[in-house]
Amino acid sequence: MADSASHGDLAHGSREDEFLVIRCQLGERAAFDELIDRWHVRLWQYARRLTGSDEAADDSTQDIWLRVRRDLGQLRDRSRLRAWLYGIARRVLMDRLRIRYATPLEASIENLDLPAAADSNADIDDIGLMEEELERLPVIEREMLVLFYLNDLSLNEIADVAGIPVGTVKSRLHRARHMLRQQLIAQGVTP
Repeated sequence: MADSASHGDLAHGSREDEFLVIRCQLGERAAFDELIDRWHVRLWQYARRLTGSDEAADDSTQDIWLRVRRDLGQLRDRSRLRAWLYGIARRVLMDRLRIRYATPLEASIENLDLPAAADSNADIDDIGLMEEELERLPVIEREMLVLFYLNDLSLNEIADVAGIPVGTVKSRLHRARHMLRQQLIAQGVTP
């Protein structure tokens, strides 16, 4: 959980973001470049975690920035920039996932490369294993964990991003934690 210093940093960052949005909306190109510098890595990491691929994250992030550029003038509540950006990112990623899942699979079930069970002495601190297991979660559950734990969005912000009630966010987050815990246990890790 974040401490009060982190919350102060978020508030300060939020004010900086608000000024950046105003400058962007006034047509200042340097401000948009600054906005990209400030948010690109976080949005790319979010895209990477949901797509599971550097290349897909690169392509998705490019689309995200095109939509941000196109729609930034419509953002009225500048204090909501963070949730607004993740909302755009989510829509871009969901559009891409719909296309991906609508495309028939070319590989047969015999050619699937399933991971072997991990050593029973595996340590929970193994970030690589955590990342692998996170990528194995269904997109909806993975998204909840990524937004809450890795991007530090509040339950209300996640509800705004996903367009769902806060209660649904809580239940999805609970289910995602449970699923991840079960996957780790199956790999021999005791969470």
